Amino acid sequence: MTLTWTTNPFAALTLAELYDLLQLRSEVFVVEQTCAFQDIDGQDQAAHHLLGYTPAGELAAYSRLFGAGISYPEASIGRVVVSPKYRRYGLGRELLRQSIGAVEGLFGEQPIQIGAQLYLQKFYESFGFRQVGEGYLEDGIPHIHMIRA
Repeated sequence: MTLTWTTNPFAALTLAELYDLLQLRSEVFVVEQTCAFQDIDGQDQAAHHLLGYTPAGELAAYSRLFGAGISYPEASIGRVVVSPKYRRYGLGRELLRQSIGAVEGLFGEQPIQIGAQLYLQKFYESFGFRQVGEGYLEDGIPHIHMIRA
């Protein structure tokens, strides 16, 4: 499946894009993962938002991108999510490729840090990320910090 990818700072998002990304994040991170947490965390305004839309106009994949010093000392990628409806198409790998490329395009080649759910460690390692430090619980879900040099 081929998606149309766009990357926009918060101020350039349309109301429809903002609604779509908040709906997808809520569907997966709050409802599917049964995790009551404050998704709208005050950091969206400082982020660039990578959106992958289907030819039918549905948001299938999304991530949030930060320059160094905002979320972590390094540039970072967060809120990495593929719609449950589109998980059979390898979009997780494409989303991460697009996310890394967008970070490098926006901020230059540099280390990228993520806070990854522990069960996805091998997935992120396949993109060159390595665990740093100890694991931790975030909203009751085991996570690890990872950096891609």
